[in-house]
Amino acid sequence: MSFPALACPIVLAPMAGGPNTPALAAAVANGGGLGSFGFAYSTPERIAADLGAARALTRGVLNANFFVFRDVVPPSLDEGERAVAAIAALPGAAAPQLPVPPYFPDLAAQLEPVWRLRPEVLTFHFGLPPAGVIERAHSLGISVGVTATRAAEARTITAAGADFIVAQGAEAGGHCGVFAAGEPGEWLPVRELLTSLRRVTELPLVAAGGLMSGADIASVLASGAEAAQLGTAFLATTESGASAAHRRFLLEEQARGTVLTRAFSGRCARGIRNAFTERMANAPVLPFPLQNTLTTGLRKAALERDDGEYQSLWAGTNYARCRAGGARELLRRLLAELDGA
Repeated sequence: MSFPALACPIVLAPMAGGPNTPALAAAVANGGGLGSFGFAYSTPERIAADLGAARALTRGVLNANFFVFRDVVPPSLDEGERAVAAIAALPGAAAPQLPVPPYFPDLAAQLEPVWRLRPEVLTFHFGLPPAGVIERAHSLGISVGVTATRAAEARTITAAGADFIVAQGAEAGGHCGVFAAGEPGEWLPVRELLTSLRRVTELPLVAAGGLMSGADIASVLASGAEAAQLGTAFLATTESGASAAHRRFLLEEQARGTVLTRAFSGRCARGIRNAFTERMANAPVLPFPLQNTLTTGLRKAALERDDGEYQSLWAGTNYARCRAGGARELLRRLLAELDGA
């Protein structure tokens, strides 16, 4: 297997939690790129429905992406109480219940619709999938990619038999894909990361992190990438499933900038600075994904009242360059800019 042949070198980033709709994935795939879904927390039924709906809209190339969750040591009673108290102290928030097992979805069950519907690409974030998954994918003609944030991870991915690597630079929005659950450490900007990874692997590299224009795409292709992965650039498009508040902050709150925070999920992720990230900057948090469960009610309530101050507004460092409009038109503009560059 190998990285799939694309008519244009653009990959829609997998974005769990709703932004990746069938219409958005199909728009990118129909334009010759790779349309993606972020299925981190999705049920098998949701996965099958989304892949089926996208396939009805495109004959292009589709990608199903999953988190690789690790076993979690339950917090002590004191740790749990302090994390609950930190959320309960926020304006208008109720005290959440501590999470109970199972703490995360069963990957084997999530992959069943993938084996059945066979998207062309399968990717993983936070590490390698369990033994046998890559071989099963290859037997069904599915290419496999894994995120790397440093050279050591790229070596591990190469040895495991994956087909390509998503080189996620420090500019990227959403969760840092570092294999270890702690802080991202020495996380390189995307162009430096490409250079670092190329020294240790010959696998195709997909560049991710802060890429917003055709000129950005041209730059990473010149730095050795096979393709460019864009997520934030597509968040404000018509087909995106991002919330109204998320779109509003992307397009109207450019001065806020972004921040790396563990407060929403327990793992480091980059999003637009808001009241939640400020108030929770030094608050106790539970391990991933227990903290994600702990903040679910708060985020849902904020969504219902259209309050962006308490939603996880994932975005890359260059989100101020977001453009509204249709995804197909954005893709055409990106390709025109790429040609010009």
